[in-house]
Amino acid sequence: MGKYPAEAREAVKAAKAICGSPLALAPISDRRGTAVWKATGPDGAASIKLGTGEAAEVTAREASVLDELPGYAVTAGRYTDGVWLVTPWLTGKSTWGRFQPLRKGDGGRDGAHDAAVGLCRAVADLHADGWVHGDIQPQHGIHHKDGTVRLLDFAWSRKIGSTPWTAFSGTMIHLTAPELAARIITGPQPVTTTQPADVYALAGTLWTCVTGKWPLRYSAAGLSWETPLWKRREAIAARAVPLSRTSPWPALQDHLRPVLLAEPDDRPTAAELAKLLETVTG
Repeated sequence: MGKYPAEAREAVKAAKAICGSPLALAPISDRRGTAVWKATGPDGAASIKLGTGEAAEVTAREASVLDELPGYAVTAGRYTDGVWLVTPWLTGKSTWGRFQPLRKGDGGRDGAHDAAVGLCRAVADLHADGWVHGDIQPQHGIHHKDGTVRLLDFAWSRKIGSTPWTAFSGTMIHLTAPELAARIITGPQPVTTTQPADVYALAGTLWTCVTGKWPLRYSAAGLSWETPLWKRREAIAARAVPLSRTSPWPALQDHLRPVLLAEPDDRPTAAELAKLLETVTG
């Protein structure tokens, strides 16, 4: 984890406006040009994200999306090496974390069920406001104690009807809808992300949270982790990779499986998926 850059001092000032002073910085993540710190002070906590190199404009895009979304606050700016943004820290466990007791065999099915429905509703609310998230993953939903769920990482989000980002090569390949994989391969760019593709990623995210494994069974298609990304993407686009057979929670997964197998127009909406999952009792 790299040392916090002194030239990003304006980001620290923005964090102090939320957290107060003195301010403590703790590194959270640092990958592919994007680094995140948690800032903590006497008045609260904030997230500082720095994007450098190609990730600088990704961070700038996310800041512009957060500025438009209701219920989110963001301060952003540029520094010598890139772009920074500061947002209030979202407290709570991720969807992945909420499912952890279930995966460990320690019960927790009721909590996992509430988390699954809550994540679907959060995505449904975003869709109802006319947005596509574009990068739904197990770590991108934060569950508060009061039951509300907030989404994270809006770098690939877009307002429906707006011009897509100039280039989209897919985010988490294991959760990329087949039609998106096909468009990435065949073009043209920009690839337009869609709400049905979000629902595919949503179902895949919940499948992963239940089983602890990605939903696609690559080995059955003769693929492995060493297989080049482009070749795996081609197989996903051709629907040549079957779903995992792992089924520790059949009642829930029986609602996810059809979503992952359906054509885009046949998938339920996120709101409809929430209603389907509400009916799960066992």
